[in-house]
Amino acid sequence: MSATEIDFYELLECERTADDKTLKSAYRRLAMKWHPDKNPGDKEAETRFKMISVAYDCLKDPQKRAAYDRYGHAAFQNGGPGGGQGGADFGDIGDIFESIFGQAFGGGGRQQARRGADLRYDMEISLEEAFHGKKTEIEIEVSAACEPCHGSGAEPGTGARRCTMCGGHGKVRAQQGFFVVERTCPTCHGRGEVIEKPCRVCRGEGRVDKPQTLEVDIPPGVDSGTRIRLSGKGEAGPFGAPPGDLYIFLHVKRHAVFEREGTTLVTRVPITFTTAALGGDIEIPGIDGERLAVDIPAGIQSGKQLRKRGAGMPVLQGRGRGDMVIEISVETPTKLSARQKELLRELQETETGDECPGSKGFFERIKSVWAGLAE
Repeated sequence: MSATEIDFYELLECERTADDKTLKSAYRRLAMKWHPDKNPGDKEAETRFKMISVAYDCLKDPQKRAAYDRYGHAAFQNGGPGGGQGGADFGDIGDIFESIFGQAFGGGGRQQARRGADLRYDMEISLEEAFHGKKTEIEIEVSAACEPCHGSGAEPGTGARRCTMCGGHGKVRAQQGFFVVERTCPTCHGRGEVIEKPCRVCRGEGRVDKPQTLEVDIPPGVDSGTRIRLSGKGEAGPFGAPPGDLYIFLHVKRHAVFEREGTTLVTRVPITFTTAALGGDIEIPGIDGERLAVDIPAGIQSGKQLRKRGAGMPVLQGRGRGDMVIEISVETPTKLSARQKELLRELQETETGDECPGSKGFFERIKSVWAGLAE
């Protein structure tokens, strides 16, 4: 809704012929909808609430409503129609209305210099670096405050003068009927000041691009997607405005041995079928560089998972570590000597089927199915 379209009746969603009861009911409904307590932090709702309050304050008063119906918003200019000659005093509502709608449509005087832009930097680290954490340095090219002019944009020894177009307010006003619409000053672009002699280094911008070396502290336990914020290390704001922030986004490289699931490390370990049958001990490397002894129980099957407590990744900004999960994969030999084949045949001749209950049970179920089909 633009400033020229605002109408008290439209604000209250009522016809111009609405009676007092209808106006009151509409105001209560809208006030409940837009009340700041029901819309915490919503500036638009707060402004809307003030607008409908001003509208109802006018229309509920017979004299103010009559003046508004006849003259529109002009009824509240300069004390109302007739310059105060025997009429009602509309100065108070006019002041309130102007202050509310001035803020709603860009009022409020001189613009503040906008903050510098935030920047993003993507960094790739290894899983070991994510485990231990690290301090490292990065080099980026970013705009920084111009040193010769100290970010002012003016040639050293000179300064800025007040903008004559807007009188230093940063905005210019244009009358549109009852409303005064404010826009950013085209001469000073909202600063309220004009630089007569721009700095030769930054050409009046107040900032220049230059490489910077920054130290980044990566804590233990970070994961892909972890974001590290370096406050004030983003782009410098124009004309001495505060700088933005730099955000470091971390990406953990794929590991040759471990897969990560939060603080849990998963590794798939192939073992020989003799170790699977007889059991035994194996050693695997931990992410911290320590050797971990793993006890393989006799008769273990492929897919069985063993867990080493506290051998996983550290908890980010917390205490303790996750676990390591060792998933067993029983490997069938593909190259056997003549003697090994002979030994396996001897073993096969002694099998009764009870050695592998899963296999025995499966084939027994198959036999029962075939028997059922034959009947």
